Amino acid sequence: MKLTQLRTISRSVRGLALLPIVSAPLFLAAQAIAPFRSIEIHPDRTVTFTYKDTAAIRVELFIDGLPKPVPMEKDATGIWTATSQPLLPEIYDYHFEADGDFRLDPANPSTTINLVDISNQFTVRGDTPQPWEEANVPHGTLHHHIYGSRTVLGLPQNQSRYYVYTPPAYDAKAKKPYPVLYLLHGWSDSDSGWTAVGRADLIFDNLLAEGKIKPMIVVMPLGYGDMSFIHQFNVWDEPAAIDHNTDLFTQALLTEVLPRVESEYHVSKDRNDRAIAGLSMGGLESLEIGLTHPDRFAWIGGFSSAIHNLNYTRKLASLDPQAANLRLLWIACGTEDSLIEPNRSFVAFLKTKSMSVTQIETPGFHTWMVWRDNLIHFVPLLFQTK
Repeated sequence: MKLTQLRTISRSVRGLALLPIVSAPLFLAAQAIAPFRSIEIHPDRTVTFTYKDTAAIRVELFIDGLPKPVPMEKDATGIWTATSQPLLPEIYDYHFEADGDFRLDPANPSTTINLVDISNQFTVRGDTPQPWEEANVPHGTLHHHIYGSRTVLGLPQNQSRYYVYTPPAYDAKAKKPYPVLYLLHGWSDSDSGWTAVGRADLIFDNLLAEGKIKPMIVVMPLGYGDMSFIHQFNVWDEPAAIDHNTDLFTQALLTEVLPRVESEYHVSKDRNDRAIAGLSMGGLESLEIGLTHPDRFAWIGGFSSAIHNLNYTRKLASLDPQAANLRLLWIACGTEDSLIEPNRSFVAFLKTKSMSVTQIETPGFHTWMVWRDNLIHFVPLLFQTK
């Protein structure tokens, strides 16, 4: 079944309860979607997957974070099954491939939110609550803003967006303004990526409840300067297209989003109270914007940053540690990520400039599992006094 067919069926099934009369084809489609339980998580944290495809000759299971696909076995009725190794407590993306073709799990409605493609999700619970899970703690508030952009290209009606997280008990009239973190998503994600998939708001709630971080405002904007950037073939092999997108996004962030946030929320305008960080594309943007605008940001973080085609020897030729006067420059990447060597090379370049860098390498691929962990360890370092 093609992805477009799956989406059509899914939309139809969600509307079944609203329809007084259900046509036979639609009813049969609904039956076909969930004839059995497709995921069973066992007490030892192994997971059994079930998928039906009578015509397929070979089906494999792909789980985000695992180095190899898991082969599935077919029974006489066309049901394919596979059981994973014991998995660490986490939120996992997965999909099937039938004879080499991508397949979603039609029996699992839990999927990622993305502008390019989607995967199914499942969660393996731990013995104790994880930092990205809902807990009985005070919760902050997510505010969604839509505004007319004069900079970003390719937006419907020129309408761009950003989310703002305010911490529990946010006081717009507090004597001291709040520090602010600008948190940027990766390529193919949107302004909702860090909350809908990354669970950033829950991470902030839980870290605040544990007293591990300072109360702060977190701004999560739509991270593109040109929306066509997400639809271009092999765009990450085109330095000119990357620069074009980054340059326009930089302008949108600094001249549109940042002034709006500072007029709408009780945030500090002191560069020592501003941080910028992001993952993948957002990591590239955070490093380039932060290092070329140290008068705006004193805290910079890059997670699995897509800097493999960044001409930093030219763009950062005049970088000076004394003039930059950064409070933190934090660069992290998973050791199984294809971007690990470019990130190591970038750190080496920064050290030739005598820049102080906190370099973090953790096991993992180019996945949300790594980026959630990065955020959990990066944020407690922010806005701490020396």
